[in-house]
Amino acid sequence: MFTGLVEATGTVASLAPLGDQARLTLAIPFAQELALGDSVAINGCCLTVADLSPGHAAFDLLTQTLKVTSLGTLKPGSLVNLERAMAANARFGGHFVQGHVDSTGTLTALEPLGQDHRLEIQLPPEIQRLCIDKGSLSVDGISLTIAKLTPTHAEFWITPHTFSHTHLHQVSPGQPVNLEADLLAKYVDRLLAARQTA
Repeated sequence: MFTGLVEATGTVASLAPLGDQARLTLAIPFAQELALGDSVAINGCCLTVADLSPGHAAFDLLTQTLKVTSLGTLKPGSLVNLERAMAANARFGGHFVQGHVDSTGTLTALEPLGQDHRLEIQLPPEIQRLCIDKGSLSVDGISLTIAKLTPTHAEFWITPHTFSHTHLHQVSPGQPVNLEADLLAKYVDRLLAARQTA
């Protein structure tokens, strides 16, 4: 379980194909605090530490992970958002984030407005239907509040802290982003669908 409050950023050292899978190696500022088997959200996708070396951690990307997420598009030098699994005694901020990416969207705009930035994401229909104005959406592992929702897009206001402490200062329009819809919305949607077919 995660909160969507990005703990740090890491840098892609390599993304090595392994047949239909891949191994992602990152330079991570808290690598020395990790152990094999630990869970870390990488751009919102929960991955397991498979190997450790000084300053680095490696993660295996399964075929399904490469299919559903944007992780397969990473390049050496790419900046990624990092969050370790939430401790049971930690203060809870953000919102409930499982690290299970539902789909990808496309970043269509990121522009400065005053001291903040306006971020716009094109949403696939299966994600848009689970969103509401002022609701939560995880975008590349960042817990964001939807400021404006249209039939095709969601708009967010990004504070200076979020902009500087996540990978957002390095992203550009056109690139894919990982999306995880609000957990409660997914349960309600599933229950209502089951009631309609009963």
